[in-house]
Amino acid sequence: MAPMKTVTKERIPLYEQVAGRIAVMVEQGTFRPGERVPSVRSLSRQFKVSISTVMEAYGLLEDRGVVTARPQSGYYVCPRLPALPRTPEINPPMLRPTTVDTGELALMIFRDAGNPALVQLGAAVPDMENLPVDRLNRMLSVEARRYRLQSLAYELPAGCMRLRKQISRRMMTAGCTISPDEILVTNGCTEAITLALRAVCRPGDTVAVESPLFFNTLQTIASLGLKALEIPAHPAYGLNVETLRYVLENNRVSACLVMSNFSNPLGSLMPDDAKKELVQLLARHEIPLIEDDIFGDLCHGVQRPIVAKAFDSRGLVLLCSSFSKTIAPGYRVGWIAPGRFAPQVERLKAVTSLTTSVPPQFAIAEFLANGGYDFHLRRLRRIYIRQMSLLGQAVGRCFPAGTRVSRPEGGFVLWVEMPETVDSLKLYEQAREQGITFAPGPLFSAQPGKFRNCLRLNAAFWSDKVVEGVALLGRLAMDMAVDVRDKSPQG
Repeated sequence: MAPMKTVTKERIPLYEQVAGRIAVMVEQGTFRPGERVPSVRSLSRQFKVSISTVMEAYGLLEDRGVVTARPQSGYYVCPRLPALPRTPEINPPMLRPTTVDTGELALMIFRDAGNPALVQLGAAVPDMENLPVDRLNRMLSVEARRYRLQSLAYELPAGCMRLRKQISRRMMTAGCTISPDEILVTNGCTEAITLALRAVCRPGDTVAVESPLFFNTLQTIASLGLKALEIPAHPAYGLNVETLRYVLENNRVSACLVMSNFSNPLGSLMPDDAKKELVQLLARHEIPLIEDDIFGDLCHGVQRPIVAKAFDSRGLVLLCSSFSKTIAPGYRVGWIAPGRFAPQVERLKAVTSLTTSVPPQFAIAEFLANGGYDFHLRRLRRIYIRQMSLLGQAVGRCFPAGTRVSRPEGGFVLWVEMPETVDSLKLYEQAREQGITFAPGPLFSAQPGKFRNCLRLNAAFWSDKVVEGVALLGRLAMDMAVDVRDKSPQG
């Protein structure tokens, strides 16, 4: 093995370089599941780095579920749960707009998220224990006193200028140059997406979406009288641009809606080339792109991914996000950079909710400026890397043979594909009776019966109670799979 360089162009910490080299060897099969990797001293000599650097590297690999430590023995490659397969080829004529109706179950998931008696694997909400609660509360109090009158007054529909300036600065790390005047503050990302859809669509119009798609976004589409045209998404790479190209040539589409960074529920990440191709394809057809980047700041790597908006030269991309997944879900502070549709969006904001609550805007602006947001994100990323790995391993141990799981590079949700004999809707009924909530697969599509053997799990919470809940959920799924096999015709 070649020695490690102590300085790289990307300024990646040395222990992460070491971890990356070992991870690549595992992926390439140099070290196979169950095999012992080089000892700490051996790797220190081979890479010409300190023992403490190797220890940090192996600690990072443990958090990511690549290796596991065995007392008095060393580090070994973890067993790997099969990854989700590539999305099967779709016969293009099957792609048709669908009226959305995901029913009462979506509301039940939201209600269950507030039930402390249930093991929380359902709604994609962060664990409050991991958020900067005390610092935010102090900042909220200080800012309310500092801006004594302004905090009680109506704000302009566009929102607090100080907050918009902070958002503008932060979007530079996502490859975007957006001025504060181009940003409008909203009541969470949901309002941002709703305003975007209302600005570019009319009732009866068709919206091209990736599939599977976050069920609340499907509900929003339905509430506006729109139809969803589902484009298959790859578990790793996101929306299939080639399929979208065919769709645009054979259907009238008014808008396209995607989560290019760590989609919900797949956790997929579109490569930069695919983002650029997507923006250019839609621009040729004069079709707006609504981009939901709510999980963009929760990347698991060193570099935050850029947004598709970075390739927008014609103002056709409406970028939406919020601080609900990273700082404060209850503050309901989101935002939108609507490009050429800014006048329509601001007018709709004014007649819909007029403005967003002012004190939370002040508090978040202060946190972004002086509260250590980047430090907080690094801590969150470490937590989610570890917990998603632990949750994936638990699924591998406890769920039926043949179960596959996504391997996101960001966010905190996992998409699980069980054997076709397991019905996630029936499984949900049984699990809820046992005090467990999760999100069944059919919620994430407008097409009846689609993703019936799939489910989404939330890795933001981790405790002995969660471990027991996952084990019980796995047993219920196994019982269902066995029960179906036992009832199948013989011979």
